[in-house]
Amino acid sequence: MMPWLMVALGLVILLLAGDALVKGAVNLSLRLGIPALIVSLTVVAFGTSAPELLISVNAVLNDKAGLALGNVVGSNTANVLLVLGIPAILSVLHTSGCKCGKSYLQMLGASVLFIALAFRGSFDWIAGLILLAALMLMLGDALRDALSHRRDAAIKALSEADFIEDVEGADPDMPWWQIVTFLLLGLVGLPLGADILVDNASILAMRYGISEAAIGLTLVALGTSLPELATTVMAALRKQADVALGNVIGSNMFNLLAIIGITALIGEVPVNAEFLTFDLWVMLAASLILIPFVFLGRDIGRVWGVLLTSAYVGYVAIVLT
Repeated sequence: MMPWLMVALGLVILLLAGDALVKGAVNLSLRLGIPALIVSLTVVAFGTSAPELLISVNAVLNDKAGLALGNVVGSNTANVLLVLGIPAILSVLHTSGCKCGKSYLQMLGASVLFIALAFRGSFDWIAGLILLAALMLMLGDALRDALSHRRDAAIKALSEADFIEDVEGADPDMPWWQIVTFLLLGLVGLPLGADILVDNASILAMRYGISEAAIGLTLVALGTSLPELATTVMAALRKQADVALGNVIGSNMFNLLAIIGITALIGEVPVNAEFLTFDLWVMLAASLILIPFVFLGRDIGRVWGVLLTSAYVGYVAIVLT
């Protein structure tokens, strides 16, 4: 029982520390005069991916690379099937009006690039640089779009203060001591939570005769997808389907390009045969399922929600058996 409790404790520490780091980093950036637009595209995006990054880095440093790769691939699969499936059961996601076609195509491109590099047998420093270069291109494109949108907003007399309110964790009046406290909590909590989670996930893998990759694909991936699930459920209940779908697409791109890209520079991530024959293709198939909702004007209704969630449950059952 204790390893299960410790895994849960590790996840809680990771999620709370990640949230603290985002709040501290966002408000430090704003206090230093960095525009809110840049903060939202970089600090927030990387900050919310910090738990997955720390888990992957920690796993590689402890010779548990299967856990690192499983975490990323499993999270991307869970993001589509579960993170969109459960909210759709609660409330129909009206994705027909969502204009995220370009971001979706970029996510598909990132997935194909990731799979192609996986067939090299491992993610080494060369693959890491390629993934990070692709990330920089996508961030540059997002920045151009955001600047264009901001110019349009300026015509409508929107101020910087209005824009800051839309940045996650932003509080223009946050005192310095609070910013430092959030940063310290994040910087201390993230490695602590990652260490607790990775060690105890490995214990569970050995105890039940399951591979570390399988634990990464299921338990760890599900745990690190909880923030996306919570965000998407709230977006669905508020009828903000664009937020729900955009959240999943953005998270998947960062998982593929940033998490493994950075991890591969720290240590080589070997790719087990199971990933090449099954898990990577499930991840890609899950991404392709979104085509009708992104391009054909379909809403994700309750029937689709049940189908997506059931598909995820079936996938987990296959992985664990």
